[in-house]
Amino acid sequence: MEKMNFVKDGVLRLPPGFRFHPTDEELVVQYLKRKVHSFPLPASIIPEVDVCKSDPWELPGNCEQERFFFSTKEVKYPNGIRSNRATLSGYWKATGLDKQIVTSDNNQVVGMKKTLVFYRGKPPNGSRTDWIMHEYRLATPQPNNPTQGMQNWVICRIFLKKRGSKVGKNDSIGVISDYKSVKSKPIFYDFMAASKKRRTDLNLAPVSSSSGSSGITDDNEHEEEDSRNLDDVSNSRKKESS
Repeated sequence: MEKMNFVKDGVLRLPPGFRFHPTDEELVVQYLKRKVHSFPLPASIIPEVDVCKSDPWELPGNCEQERFFFSTKEVKYPNGIRSNRATLSGYWKATGLDKQIVTSDNNQVVGMKKTLVFYRGKPPNGSRTDWIMHEYRLATPQPNNPTQGMQNWVICRIFLKKRGSKVGKNDSIGVISDYKSVKSKPIFYDFMAASKKRRTDLNLAPVSSSSGSSGITDDNEHEEEDSRNLDDVSNSRKKESS
C-alpha cells in the first residue's frame, strides 16, 4: 500500500473537503507513539518543525487554523530536565495542570497534555498574547536512543484564541439584578379608564374637597342658568310691548 503524504514544503495540504481533526487519544496513540517507536504512521500529515525556533505566526501553515507539528524538546540546562521554550520574540509559558490522556476502551493513561501561552518580550515582564499551544507527550518514559533521536518527540497543536464579546462577571451580575428588580415590580396600565365615570388614576394624589373648585360643572347648574336667561328675555319683551 502506498504511503499517503499530505505534507508539502512543511505545510499540510489536504484535498478539498478533507479536515484533520484528531482527538487527543488519536494524536497520542496513532501518531506520537508510532513516531517515537519508529512505526509506520497512518498518514504523513504532521510535519516535523522545531516550534521554538520561530514565533507562532511564522510557523508553516495557515495562522487562522489550528496547526500540528512533531517537535523535539530542548532542555534549558545541560544537567536539567526543564525545557527551553524561548523564541525570537518571546517565550511559551505553561499554565494550569497537565491533563491525562486516557483510552476510551479501558481508561488507560497513554499520554499527557500541557497547555502553554505565548508571551512577547523577556520573562518575567512579557506581555500575554492569544497564541495557545497544547503539547502532547507520552505518559511512559520514551526510549533513550540517541542514534535515532526519538527520545524527546512531542506533538504541538498551535492555534490563535478567538476573542468574543463577552459580558464580564460583574456586569452580568448587575444586569441580572436589574432584571430581577424590574421583574419583581410589575406595572399595570388600565386602558379602560377613559370609559369609566370615576377616575382611578393611582399615580395622582386625591384632591381635597376644601382646596377649591374641582373644575367640573354639574348638569343642574346649567339648567338653572338657562332658565334664568329665559326669564330675563321674556321680561324685556314685556317692557318693550308696554
